[in-house]
Amino acid sequence: MCDVEMADAAGPAPAAAAPAPAAARSKDAYYAMDEAAIDEVRRKKVWTGDATHFKRVAVSPAASMKMLMHAHSGCEAGLAAGGKPLEVMGLMVGYPDNAREDCMVVTDVFPLPVTGFETQVVADDEGVVNYMIKLSDMLEVTRKERIMGWYHSHPFDVDEAHNHCFLSSTDLSTQLLWQNAEDGNGNPFLAIVIDPLRSFAKGTAELGAFRAYPPAASPPANQCPDGEIVTDDAKRVEVWGSCWNRYYELEVEYFMSTQVPKPRAEIRAG
Repeated sequence: MCDVEMADAAGPAPAAAAPAPAAARSKDAYYAMDEAAIDEVRRKKVWTGDATHFKRVAVSPAASMKMLMHAHSGCEAGLAAGGKPLEVMGLMVGYPDNAREDCMVVTDVFPLPVTGFETQVVADDEGVVNYMIKLSDMLEVTRKERIMGWYHSHPFDVDEAHNHCFLSSTDLSTQLLWQNAEDGNGNPFLAIVIDPLRSFAKGTAELGAFRAYPPAASPPANQCPDGEIVTDDAKRVEVWGSCWNRYYELEVEYFMSTQVPKPRAEIRAG
């Protein structure tokens, strides 16, 4: 799970993520996609033969900000209606990194018109499906990236010991459905879960990135998604849900273009 500094927790919008960039790659390289190299990565699709091929995900500031703001809006909408905070869901756009083939890159996100309660957010409504189809068609024309994952929120409560970034049985079924459909087509699929209530209470943006194990995969005994060996079943279910041994967690990094400070400098000089 990943902690990223945010703005004042009482404010409505979190600040951009504090980057933890990898030294092996220029920050600007994520924006200048090498389409030929990425197409070759998609053609090889080595992840289909390795259940834990991907180890990390690089997320843009725009994507992280939009996910957190969307999750926060779901909390506000549910409480304004006199109920509990609502879970929200959206799609992520990006690509498999050609420079570091164990890395996935998320460049942007798009909220979906779907909400729910307590681990039950699914995109099976006909209107939502049609929306997703239209979005996919638009992206094919306007963007170089593909839809490569989904995100949703878990606004359950504020737990002092841990956040609520995990995959429920419903989440795991959704991830497996998309992963099975997309991985073999050269488009590895990712799930991100945001804990908005703890994020704003603690002043840090907390999210987790996950991929499911294929049904035939056998992870090490008692290994939780973060790689820790835990023999206490109650503890691992509390933190990771009942499907704790059927998915694994990826390390989350953030990147920001080196060009970002330049407009500010020009404005000050003007």
